This record gives sequence, structure tokens and C-alpha cells, in this order.
Amino acid sequence: MAKILDRLLLFIYSLSIAILSVVAILHLSGVLPSNWIDDSDYRVFISTIVVMVVLFLLSIRFFYISIRKDRNSVPSIDQRTEFGDIQISVETIENLCLKAASKVRGVRDLKVRVKVNQAGITIEIRAVVDGEFSIPVLSSDIQKQVHDYLQETTGIPVSDVSVFIANVAQSPSFKSRVE
Repeated sequence: MAKILDRLLLFIYSLSIAILSVVAILHLSGVLPSNWIDDSDYRVFISTIVVMVVLFLLSIRFFYISIRKDRNSVPSIDQRTEFGDIQISVETIENLCLKAASKVRGVRDLKVRVKVNQAGITIEIRAVVDGEFSIPVLSSDIQKQVHDYLQETTGIPVSDVSVFIANVAQSPSFKSRVE
């Protein structure tokens, strides 16, 4: 309800400012006669026109925002089965990737990005490793674990799993306290 009211108020504001801006621009440019403009004050005249043009452009932007469709719908991957449609959100896919990749030992601070293409889904994983295991082996394990887990769990074909090792985690150093 609040969103509808906000959009309505934004629409009314945009429309009124646009009308006022057009009238002011027409008055200041001389298209509409106006007796209150002093020809000797040219700088005020130009700056007022610039301000009115900016207000008009802002009004067009606000007007567009007020009438555009809401794009806050959750992106999903749609599948059709013999029983009907299945929609799995991209956020669900990301969480499944995090769950699968976190099972690999030696991996920390995972971040996942999912992209949908014609061949299936492409997964980009950013990770920090602990440095105790071979990075190529860890990367391969992450790729295999995520690929197999996603295909088994969702049934969505996984076209590519990219792994980016961002850093090696530093082990915490403990200093002994001397009293």
C-alpha cells in the first residue's frame, strides 16, 4: 500500500513540476509574453532557464520511475516438467553452491555468483584458502563438488564452474602473555 501511495505522490509531483518548468521556460524564452522579466538582468535570465531545464529533466526521470513496472521480482530459473512448472530462485542456487563448496576442506570465505545462459548455469566462486592444501586440487574439488551437487539437487544443467582463489588465509598468531 505504501509503495502505491509513494508512486502516486511521485507521479503528481513529477507532473506538476514538469508543467511549471515548461511554463517557466516558455515565459523566460519569450514565447509567452511576460512583463516581469527585466532585459538588463541577463545572467538571472540564463540561470533561471538552466534551473528550469534541469527541473524539467528531473521531472521526466521521476515520471518514468512512477510509471515503470516493478523489477524487484526475484530472478529465478524456470523448468517445465510433466507435472507443471518449477521455479528455483537464483538465491537458492547460490546457497546450494555455498553449501557444496564449504564441504571441501581448506576453503574459507566463499562468495558465489550465478549466471543463467542457454547451455545451463554458469557459476563463479570466489574463495580464500588456508594454504595447507594444493590450490589446483582444492579448485578442482570445489568445481566437482559444486557441479555434481547442483545437478543432483536441482536437475539444472551446470555448464561451467569457475573458481577464483582470492587469497591465502593467514593463521592467527598467538602471542604468549608474559606477566
